[in-house]
Amino acid sequence: MTNTKELAEDSGPLVYQCRMPLSTRTVNHLADLLRRHLKAVRSRWRILPPGKIAVIVLAVLRHDQRLADMAGGNDVSESTVRRWRDELHRTARRPGPAPGPSPE
Repeated sequence: MTNTKELAEDSGPLVYQCRMPLSTRTVNHLADLLRRHLKAVRSRWRILPPGKIAVIVLAVLRHDQRLADMAGGNDVSESTVRRWRDELHRTARRPGPAPGPSPE
């Protein structure tokens, strides 16, 4: 039996794109929450910046994207996307300062 690493005809990777209306404020708020969380747990780095992680997590939650689909399209593992989703969910549930301008 001969093994080959070539793709079968017309079986290239699938890419799914959708337009997702997100406000800059929402993405920035989640990215800031993630940055604070990473600083608190003294995490040195992430494979993607917090803003991109926030968009991926929102796509998973809002459009019910499969974790494997989002992971493959962003060159990370499915377990990484699952961890990001769980971290942002836990971090967003914690009480903290309300987003927006502070009253003066």
